[in-house]
Amino acid sequence: MSVATPYANAPDVTTEDYLVVGLATCFLKQDGEVHQVKIVEPIPSAALEAILKGIPTSYEMACATTLGTVLEGEQPKMLAEFPADAQFCDDFGERAISTVRTYQHRPEAREAIAIGSTYREFNYSVDRKRVLNSDNIVRPEDNVKQHEYTHKVL
Repeated sequence: MSVATPYANAPDVTTEDYLVVGLATCFLKQDGEVHQVKIVEPIPSAALEAILKGIPTSYEMACATTLGTVLEGEQPKMLAEFPADAQFCDDFGERAISTVRTYQHRPEAREAIAIGSTYREFNYSVDRKRVLNSDNIVRPEDNVKQHEYTHKVL
């Protein structure tokens, strides 16, 4: 039996829906320096399936839980498994609800991690840093040079 949804903008999800939440190592660029931060964010089913196959990831661990355990109305709630200095990602509530829908669409992805358990055997790597507040500045030298006749009909 499912519980009625307390989420006004998401009548298709309930507090009992399956969700995986991960602890990622990310970086913030401030005053020319890069600082490491721990971010708690939902992991969609496709991303979980990919990182379980062994690709390098910034996730240290992942916890399988229910939506109601990590989201009370609009307020995110920290799981006990995560460190005290961890921060929630931007738009955690919206992303959590969207992530729940990915597991509704692919129920076989729920078999990877059982509810209430924590998975730590990821191929953890921060070689490719996830910088959260970086700006992509395009410069003229980034343009690819083309021949003058590239767009002409010959």
